[in-house]
Amino acid sequence: ALSEAHPVDLVFMDIHMPGMDGLEAAAHISRQEPPPAIIFITAYSEHALDAFEVNAVDYLLKPIRRQKLQAALEKATRLTRPLVQKEAEAETWLTSRYRGGVQRIALSDVYYFRADSKYVMVRHGGGESLLEDSLVSLEKRFPQELLRIHRSMLVRTAVISGLVKNLDGGVQVVFADIDDRLDVSRRHVPAVRRLLNGK
Repeated sequence: ALSEAHPVDLVFMDIHMPGMDGLEAAAHISRQEPPPAIIFITAYSEHALDAFEVNAVDYLLKPIRRQKLQAALEKATRLTRPLVQKEAEAETWLTSRYRGGVQRIALSDVYYFRADSKYVMVRHGGGESLLEDSLVSLEKRFPQELLRIHRSMLVRTAVISGLVKNLDGGVQVVFADIDDRLDVSRRHVPAVRRLLNGK
């Protein structure tokens, strides 16, 4: 009732509460226009997937570490009021499991994906996370947003700022706001050049 009566940017929500539980309350709140961002703070890890079903920005387990809280707040700031249609949401979000919990990563926050043993490492604005998806499945899921630059590497095209030569004469992709440099295999260089030339 309060969030309907007054503009609210962010709601911290517990799961177990008297009367209506946090998941049901979040479902009601997420239907508001525009909806506030919701961060769950709870001692129960088993409800994480349900929390993301009601468009939660993050799911923090007690006791809360300052770094985790800060990262969640930064994510909520970047994804201001992140309600999307269910169909679009499946194509916009990635899910990473870690330490018994679940982390939700927006595709718009991703720089690149790198195959790492049986997992895929995703480099994003908040650092690095492991996914259970394969590079092939990610490439099929986001064909317009991702470009293969190496057999073990996919890059989000929107964040590529240029190509540079390394000391060995090879070519690397560079980004505007992170220092990472990624090797481009010889067969994929033409595709990256076409992208940068707008062709």
